[in-house]
Amino acid sequence: MKRALVTGGSGDIGRAICQRLARDGMQVIVHAYQHPERAAAAVDAIRITGGSAEVAAFDVADEDQTRRIVTELLVAGPIQVLVNNAGVHDDAPMAGMSSAQWRRVIDVCLHGFFNVTQPLLLPMIATRWGRIVNISSLAGVTGNRGQTNYAAAKAGLHGATRALALELASRGITVNAIAPGIIAGQAAETAFDAATIKTLVPMRRAGTPGEVADLVGFLASREASYLTGQIIGLNGGIV
Repeated sequence: MKRALVTGGSGDIGRAICQRLARDGMQVIVHAYQHPERAAAAVDAIRITGGSAEVAAFDVADEDQTRRIVTELLVAGPIQVLVNNAGVHDDAPMAGMSSAQWRRVIDVCLHGFFNVTQPLLLPMIATRWGRIVNISSLAGVTGNRGQTNYAAAKAGLHGATRALALELASRGITVNAIAPGIIAGQAAETAFDAATIKTLVPMRRAGTPGEVADLVGFLASREASYLTGQIIGLNGGIV
């Protein structure tokens, strides 16, 4: 049974990803930081349906803590599927953005990718098989007003995705990113009403966490073995 780590596994999208990977027969490690109780609930839901899951709680922006926890997780064996989904946003026009707002978003969304991924690579390489999926954002492709920090972090993640894919391609490991647009959930409901979504999205609806999870499931599968280094837009036709 392959082991999968999903950071930010307690949120709407993360929970759907965890459930999908568990249905695909993986042992899922559901990561959380601010809401470990939600991660525990996700684990319970997976176990009720016969899946295998556990909780891991740490701050991906804390390099020392992350390395310690990840090292402990590796005692049970390599983690061959990694979904970097943890992220935060702290929006403000850049003219009024504080240094703390800038750094926190970069620390979680970009430095967090390094902190989690780097210690997993050598054990993954030793198995000659792996899947790394980075959950990005449309903001990293097009930019977005009030999200200079978030767009910068996600655009940086795109560059890292492509470069790491080149490094690992000969080792049987793929690295891809998904850049979702408007996805239904608490964050989208706060920012967009139904009329605005119909105006912005050619498909005239928000995507669902399940649709993101289904794409992750494919990218994490054996069938996706020739797909790497790609930034895949999942946005209902926004171009």
